[in-house]
Amino acid sequence: MPESSDVDLVARAQGGDVNAIGALYDEHHESIFRYVWLRVGDRHLAEDLTGDVFMRMLNALPHYRALGLPFRAWLYRIAHNLLVDHYRRNSRRETVSLDAAEARAGDVDPVAFVERRLRVERVAVALSRLDVHQREVVALRFVAGLSLQETAQAMGRSEAAVKSLQHRGLEALRLALSEEEQVIA
Repeated sequence: MPESSDVDLVARAQGGDVNAIGALYDEHHESIFRYVWLRVGDRHLAEDLTGDVFMRMLNALPHYRALGLPFRAWLYRIAHNLLVDHYRRNSRRETVSLDAAEARAGDVDPVAFVERRLRVERVAVALSRLDVHQREVVALRFVAGLSLQETAQAMGRSEAAVKSLQHRGLEALRLALSEEEQVIA
């Protein structure tokens, strides 16, 4: 959906149009969820936090002014701030008992599950080696699908800075993944 449609939807939502609020949610929910899920690594927690992003959006919507910042970038800023708050409150990782993990697994093919989990963990380890700003750029650009301009606006940086962070981040990611492959081989 083009940004001009978001402008119309936001104006209608600020006027109390419930359908416009629903349309904004429908348009942006999936990409916000993917962004949050990448950052927290837990689907259920990501679903809860994504809901919180949209609750914050509703609370802040009456005060939203475009001012050159696309609505989508504003939502990612809300998601980023929510994640910062979440990690401040929960500095420890949640642990799950083996019984609970087994119950969650259900009828999943164990070999496919383990292979997929190992791939995800390899990428997560490689991403964790990146500078926090590089990781943010990679998540916004390639997981959330933001444009260069939207990423720059969401991060409060220039497009040149985002390009530089993206280039260094992807290079570091490539290097980390190739080092991981060498360790496995």
